[in-house]
Amino acid sequence: MEAINKSSYRPLWHFAPQQNWINDPNGLVFFKGEYHLFYQYHPQGTTWGPMHWGHAVSTDLVQWEELEIALYPDENGTIFSGSAVVDWHNTTGFFPDEPGLVAIFTSHSEGKGEPVIQTQSLAYSRDNGRTWTKYEGNPVLRFADKEDFRDPKVFWHKDSGKWIMVLATGQTITLYSSPDLKSWKLESEFGDDIGFHGGVWECPDLFPLTIEGTDESKWVLLVSVGDSPDYNEGSRTQYFVGSFDGSVFTPDDAELRWLDYGRDNYAGVSFSDIPDEDGRRIYIAWMSNWRYANHVPSNGFRGSMTAARTLGLKRRENGDVVIVQHPVQELENYFSNERIAVKDVVLADGRKEVIECSLEAFELRLEAEPLEAKEFGLIIHHNEEQYTTIQYSTDERVITLLREHAGPHDFSDMFAKPQQMKLEPSDSLNLRILVDAASIELLLADGTAAMTSLIFPDQTCQKITLFASGGTVQLASLTVLAAK
Repeated sequence: MEAINKSSYRPLWHFAPQQNWINDPNGLVFFKGEYHLFYQYHPQGTTWGPMHWGHAVSTDLVQWEELEIALYPDENGTIFSGSAVVDWHNTTGFFPDEPGLVAIFTSHSEGKGEPVIQTQSLAYSRDNGRTWTKYEGNPVLRFADKEDFRDPKVFWHKDSGKWIMVLATGQTITLYSSPDLKSWKLESEFGDDIGFHGGVWECPDLFPLTIEGTDESKWVLLVSVGDSPDYNEGSRTQYFVGSFDGSVFTPDDAELRWLDYGRDNYAGVSFSDIPDEDGRRIYIAWMSNWRYANHVPSNGFRGSMTAARTLGLKRRENGDVVIVQHPVQELENYFSNERIAVKDVVLADGRKEVIECSLEAFELRLEAEPLEAKEFGLIIHHNEEQYTTIQYSTDERVITLLREHAGPHDFSDMFAKPQQMKLEPSDSLNLRILVDAASIELLLADGTAAMTSLIFPDQTCQKITLFASGGTVQLASLTVLAAK
């Protein structure tokens, strides 16, 4: 593992390119023992520009090898977001000898004074994603009346025996089907009069998940919502739970559900072709926000990905079905050097517990019972002047993350504002916190709540302070696991 260069905020174990700009993850697919991560990439600068597909591979979802650029702009435009699949049965005709990878992506074309044109195109690889050939019949899907017509997420729907494309189309999601990835038929459109419409809809994903403790499965539709100055949070991701019959997605209800209550989890999608014997739905997102993504501190690169997470469903006591997120189990091998363990400590009003914790990357696990305390929490001291505070209000059942003292934030008026989420009365109070050089990811209440946040301190951590006010807190356990 390379030595950390803290001045560049380079993460130890989240994926970031060696140099230049990245945003949305694209083409997440597993094939022949490798997890492929493609991503929006601008190879000539550290701000958003003409989009390419960058490429990295991993065998464990933690350590990534950056490869050559996979897809370059062409006569149809720059290479916007999309997905990748394994064509196991040669439905395309691209793979007469053995299965291979197909990328389905948006070609984005705009000229000075010309209207934006977004169409869907194909490329294929016969050498495990190392080289790519554009399909000579590109584009394979166009729609003249919509400027926003992009981000195809494609999967094979076994029950109906066809490929399904889920496409972002302005303020809706449109579904298409195909026998061969080349010819597409309109199936349905979703999104009118439901969900959050405070920004353009982007980067959809549609997949089934089983509800914990049951044999019942539901379909989940992820929809990222772009930034709008009319709203405080910038870009973020909503999701819907319902059913899918091979043509139409039908939500169970109109409840607004957010995937993550932090400001730095966007455009996330799941991996295709995870083997049946594995069975996980694995998800990665871009760790930034369009409100300030072009302006965060940079030293040769700008942008990184979240930790890989598994997604599941849980039915709450009130009947609501919600997504559950957990770090992938491969991280257990990465954060395995136990440094600190605290058990059965009572934090009285005003008492503080200080833990020396000079680490560059770590995982913190905490279980507590607030008893009568009005508030308790922890402070991650990055150094003597810089710190991040995570606090819990018992009366309001609200978790707040404060990063105004965690390093530079003058690049954005919104960056330093508090980030908050409310827990349900039935939620247990446990936290898993993943900390890297420039990020904090909180997973709470057995994974039913998440908050992802960038920070830019000069050091990751010197010590951690636990505190309580307005009563006592029973700290059942606190464990800090250092990165190897």
